[in-house]
Amino acid sequence: MSDTKTNPEEIESAASEYDAIFARLAEEEEIIEEVIVIETVSEEIQGRSDEENSETSEEIEAGETTETVADNEVAETPEDEATAPADEVTTTETVPDVEVETSSLNAEVDEVEITASFAELKPAIEAVLFVADEPVPFAQLCKVLGDVNSADVYAMLVELKSDYEARNSGLELREIAGGWRIMTRPQHHEFIRKYLKSKPSARLSLPALETLAVIAYRQPVTVPEILEIRGVTSSSAIKTLLEKRLIITKGRKETVGRPMMYGTSKEFLLQFGLRDLNELPSMEDFEELAS
Repeated sequence: MSDTKTNPEEIESAASEYDAIFARLAEEEEIIEEVIVIETVSEEIQGRSDEENSETSEEIEAGETTETVADNEVAETPEDEATAPADEVTTTETVPDVEVETSSLNAEVDEVEITASFAELKPAIEAVLFVADEPVPFAQLCKVLGDVNSADVYAMLVELKSDYEARNSGLELREIAGGWRIMTRPQHHEFIRKYLKSKPSARLSLPALETLAVIAYRQPVTVPEILEIRGVTSSSAIKTLLEKRLIITKGRKETVGRPMMYGTSKEFLLQFGLRDLNELPSMEDFEELAS
């Protein structure tokens, strides 16, 4: 067996080569580790980015879904209205309401448009009073004539009254029972009575006239008070006057038995041509007639 001698230079050279190899291996390991770290970080970043993108896409999809639902609701509304039965539309309660409001508006327009001119005042007043069933109050007459001056209306009433008197007409214009009315003149009452003689129910008996006179001058008055004045029972006469609407009840008197009180009515003023109860003949007038 032969001994082999090792050259020191060769040993150093080999050591240097090994050192270089180990250094390259160490560098390669570091590079590999850095690459692994970079890849890991990149994966984490990519993962986070994917999560964020996923959340964003979900929010966008949710928003689009909401808009789609809203659009569908809006789109469904006219379809529902269009597909509603025609009966429901025609039978709605708003139709008569509109008609009522329209008619009331038309009535208001007519009232505004119809206004008597100054030249039309007197004939218009005469026409209204002629067709009226009862005296027409002055305020109501002005309203019927439209936007006119109340002083002009009163002046036309006075002029119309003078016209009837000037031509000695069988009619006259009088203010009675709180209003104005065209009436027949008293001097023609015999002809009117002859014409109306077919209506005996319009006449009053003497007891009824006496009872009516007591009520007119002593109202409000009770049946016992009428009995005390007339001296006879007036129950039948009271019933007749109530039926003819010449008297009305005025409540009960606060005394024993609380008897009913009676007074004259507006029909009484109309039938006797009185403006109010102050125009009733006084006791002096009766004394003059008796003398």
